Amino acid sequence: MAILRERKSYREKIMRALYQAGEGNRLMGVGGAKLGNDLSIPEQDMAAACTYLEGEGWVVVDWGRGNTPVVITLTHRGIRRMETEEESVAPYEGRGTP
Repeated sequence: MAILRERKSYREKIMRALYQAGEGNRLMGVGGAKLGNDLSIPEQDMAAACTYLEGEGWVVVDWGRGNTPVVITLTHRGIRRMETEEESVAPYEGRGTP
């Protein structure tokens, strides 16, 4: 099992990948096995991260045998979280230097 820093990193990677894959569309689910492979997240840590994210209300997970995330989908709340994060790091546009 991963240490806390790794677990947080895995959760962030999953959220970013889901947001980018769905382009903000909460109807777009992503395959859990493929996502875990693409992000190099061990199977046990992938399941733990998905459990956490689902508990926070940021994703919905369709679970398969052996506690395996089959399809992961961002919720409205998850999309808003990612949009808020994106807005906070976006360059300040439309105004001159203060």
